[in-house]
Amino acid sequence: METTNLNKQFPLMIPYITPDDIAAVTEVLQSGMLIQGKHVGLLENKIRQIANVKEAVAVSNGTATLHLALISLGIGKGDEVIVPAFSYVATANVVELVGATPVFVDIDSDTFNIDVSKIKAVITEKTKAIIPVHEFGLACNISEVISIALTNKIHVIEDAACALGAKENEQPVGSFGIVASFSLHPRKSVTSGEGGIITTNNQELAAKFRALRNHGIDSENTDSMEFILAGYNYRLTDFQAAFVNSQLERFDQILTQKQMLADVYLNELDASVMKLPVVPDGKNHTWQTFHVVLEEKINRAQLIAALKERGIGSNYGAQCIPATKYYQEKYGFNNKASFPYAYRAYTSGLALPLYYGLTKEDVKYIATEINKSIKNDL
Repeated sequence: METTNLNKQFPLMIPYITPDDIAAVTEVLQSGMLIQGKHVGLLENKIRQIANVKEAVAVSNGTATLHLALISLGIGKGDEVIVPAFSYVATANVVELVGATPVFVDIDSDTFNIDVSKIKAVITEKTKAIIPVHEFGLACNISEVISIALTNKIHVIEDAACALGAKENEQPVGSFGIVASFSLHPRKSVTSGEGGIITTNNQELAAKFRALRNHGIDSENTDSMEFILAGYNYRLTDFQAAFVNSQLERFDQILTQKQMLADVYLNELDASVMKLPVVPDGKNHTWQTFHVVLEEKINRAQLIAALKERGIGSNYGAQCIPATKYYQEKYGFNNKASFPYAYRAYTSGLALPLYYGLTKEDVKYIATEINKSIKNDL
């Protein structure tokens, strides 16, 4: 097996792009109709079906979806928004950008999702929303989050950036909260390079999203160009949408392949020296990232370097956001005490290659090299 794979390279992620995908983009480029158009509308229709929602609005990136959600819900200065302590930093940055204050909650050590049991303790009269993240492609305990939010009259904005296709008890993520956010970044199962989708069942909010993404133009009045809001240029191009639409034709195939590869990792990696991801009953995992947590005695930087020499890409998976420089300097958190699991996942976590182009043999090789490198380190 080593001889077969020794000269191959396994980066952390390679988007699955086919000649049909390239042809779809080329067709739009040759048409000359490059900005938001019919392919954006088709993409929105497809995402509506996957997420089982009434409305989907395509925008320029995943961060823009969260930004528009907070603005449209009237969240700003003096408000508090609950976010998990472990996620990509954008989840909290958008809260800062609208002038509100992020209130961090630690994660569950098995799933890397927000620890629902700790949410009630941080709710105050200033709490206006919670942004639960479906981390790495696994649905959080979203039904419980919704129940807490309803009791306390706060909005739920799902950060489903990694989790298109994920479900809790057969209900798709993106359909639980008042608003949800999906990303089309290259590390996702389907990509537009940069792009995002907002989903909602609230038609008034959807109309506001459409206006705000396009400089504030009234999207409901197609007879005249009326500027009803101070908006942004958060549009998605038509060639980006065509690119994603082509990939969505094989979306189920992509998710099936990633599950098969994740199963290989789960069987082959040495669980005595790392904590493997857990998928609770009633949920599926879309495996945007296969993330493990190494034993503290393992030198992660040294392991990453050793794997790189073998052509295997790896990196930490997400941030303990309150431990990053900006948030630490502004708020001065005691991260080990307040967010022990988020901090541990940040400092000892490792994301491994997992994408459609890999084979079972590739993943077995990668797992073998990881086990071997850790053993040599210890």
